[in-house]
Amino acid sequence: MTNDSPAEKTGYDRIAEYLKTLDGSPGVYRMLDAESRVLYVGKARNLRNRVSNYARPGNHSARIARMISETVSMMFLTTRTETEALLLEQNLIKQLKPRYNVLLRDDKSFPNVLVTGHEFPMVKKHRGAKKEKGQYFGPFASAGAVNRTLSQLQRVFLLRNCTDSQFETRTRPCLQYQIKRCSAPCVGKISAAEYGAAVKDAADFLSGKTAHIQEALAKQMMDASEAMEFERAAALRDRIKALTQVQTAQGINPRTVSEGDIIALHTENGQACVQVFFIRANQNWGNHDYYPRITGDEDLSEVMEAFVGQFYSDREPPKQIVLSHGLDNEDLMSAALAEKAGRKVEITVPQRGEKAELVANAARNAKESLARRMSESATQLKLLRGIAEAFDLDGPPERIEVYDNSHIQGTNAVGAMIVAGPEGFLKSQYRKFNIKGDSLTPGDDFGMMKEVLTRRFSRLLKEDPDRTQGMWPDLLLIDGGAGQVSAVQEILDEMGVEDVAMVGVAKGEFRDHGKEEFYRTGERPFALQRNDPVLYFIQRMRDEAHRFAIGTHRAKRAKSSMANPLDDIDGVGATRKRALLAHFGSAKAVSRANLADLKAVEGISDALAETIYAHFHENG
Repeated sequence: MTNDSPAEKTGYDRIAEYLKTLDGSPGVYRMLDAESRVLYVGKARNLRNRVSNYARPGNHSARIARMISETVSMMFLTTRTETEALLLEQNLIKQLKPRYNVLLRDDKSFPNVLVTGHEFPMVKKHRGAKKEKGQYFGPFASAGAVNRTLSQLQRVFLLRNCTDSQFETRTRPCLQYQIKRCSAPCVGKISAAEYGAAVKDAADFLSGKTAHIQEALAKQMMDASEAMEFERAAALRDRIKALTQVQTAQGINPRTVSEGDIIALHTENGQACVQVFFIRANQNWGNHDYYPRITGDEDLSEVMEAFVGQFYSDREPPKQIVLSHGLDNEDLMSAALAEKAGRKVEITVPQRGEKAELVANAARNAKESLARRMSESATQLKLLRGIAEAFDLDGPPERIEVYDNSHIQGTNAVGAMIVAGPEGFLKSQYRKFNIKGDSLTPGDDFGMMKEVLTRRFSRLLKEDPDRTQGMWPDLLLIDGGAGQVSAVQEILDEMGVEDVAMVGVAKGEFRDHGKEEFYRTGERPFALQRNDPVLYFIQRMRDEAHRFAIGTHRAKRAKSSMANPLDDIDGVGATRKRALLAHFGSAKAVSRANLADLKAVEGISDALAETIYAHFHENG
């Protein structure tokens, strides 16, 4: 029997067949398995030479040997330069998430501080595309780092943080002015020139130019004191004191790195942690840890190169990138990032001096973070094994989905799903469901749960019918007892989902923690011991689902409460809305107005008055 069928040829022989059609061009290659799933994405300066390495047995790590044995076909894309190939490779890895690549599991965008372009600028946190006019400073490592900086700016420079609409309608100073966090430009407590000078000082502070700010404030304080303006002098003294505290609290403020990222890698027992410190304007703007997916037999340079390439694939690189480990293609990576940024990007691996100390500090943080994560993972795995034992599962669940609903007498109803697994709560996988069912009775929890589960599994069946993307749950936890379990089981049966375990978690007598009862289809309800760690874990998951559902419901309710019924009327824009509200006092009064009164409003034509009247009385 011969293996003439291309579909049956795998491994070295199958890869070797592609050598006949390849030349020495740079490009990107993909290795695919029998199901056409991408196993690996790589780049090459010379595609023929690179692929020939895979066609020869020997000298391959265990990971690469496994990958070759599973390879059935390959895909190629040539590029003009190796730099283009590197950029394309990293984009494809993030998009396709191949099993055998080092993968940065990260969908996080970093926040900035925005000083708006208003006549009296506000200072605020900004995340996402930089579409709004103003000055942007960042990135910061976290929302917490931005919030601390905003608090510092308000204490030192007394800048406003209210919205433009609040600013324009305020008639007296707010609490921020009373606690000396704002200079109240909204009511003329400070001139435009003075406020503009404070904004410039804040921008200079965020740019690292702090020395002249302190000198200027000290001179102003002396001048005020000599002019016997003691209240103003005291206020300036407080600002100088606040600025000094800010500078002290910032910790590591390097002299040799004005704009750069400090990146350190630590690996242990087949796991990796990368710590990134953000240095901007010679100031430490926080740090963040990452846990790229590795198999454990990669070189440290390979892990670092994969991280750097993927990390900056959708972020602007800084002027300097300071690493704990060198890259195999350092010059190529530097050229690729420079091409992306439109300026020089320097990559260094320091051996001594301040930069080496910065890297050592980041490496220590990476080691400590990985140790904590490994400890937490061990505890988590033990809890998942306990879940499997308690609910008679085949093994520890990789993905637990917990569902809850939230509403007030049926209004603004939302469903919420949270996800937990070996790595704890997976917040990027959380989902919210705006309940759409028009036929539902207000407060019909069974009906809402049915809608949520129907939508969830319909999407899974459509997007991942073969269950290859890791999005299918091993266990569903439902907030409720026998009725909820029956309703959910009915949905699963209708959709042909037979192998997903499902458990209802019902609060016990007096809704006390520790008296929960668990319901399964066709089984008698049971409880766990009050001191069982598995019970505490289930309570944490249920409480997290409840927290997420309540938060989602409140956000929806706040949005609906802020909505103005006039916004839904064609032809009523901002100007006419203001005219109507000025004339009648409120949207509710507009809805009750007769046609003649509507026609009397300045700027409202007879035709528009009839449209407005019909909008509120069409069912009358």
